[in-house]
Amino acid sequence: MSQSLDTTFSALADPTRRAILSMLLEDDMAVTDVADPFEMSLAAISKHLTILTRAGLIAQEKRGRVKWCKLQPDAMRAASVWMQGFGQFEPVNLDAFERFLATEFPDTPGS
Repeated sequence: MSQSLDTTFSALADPTRRAILSMLLEDDMAVTDVADPFEMSLAAISKHLTILTRAGLIAQEKRGRVKWCKLQPDAMRAASVWMQGFGQFEPVNLDAFERFLATEFPDTPGS
């Protein structure tokens, strides 16, 4: 599951890819329509789509001469479940947490 989460979060880390996913919430789209609102080449968009496909977040299929993209919402389920686990806690004070880790694990590199 860790590898899958790493791949998902890596794909979601880029704002262009998140924008593409938001666009695909509405409906399936042709690759050229996905690329339309972005000021980048079709090749650059294609690279983003490949990353999203490898992460399982979208599927691409050829319909005639046109390649279409479709959102795969179930692919985000594991990431969503993982993140929901943090909703039950108070917000973390990262400075205090870092100090706690430094006292509990003083031999850790970077301490």
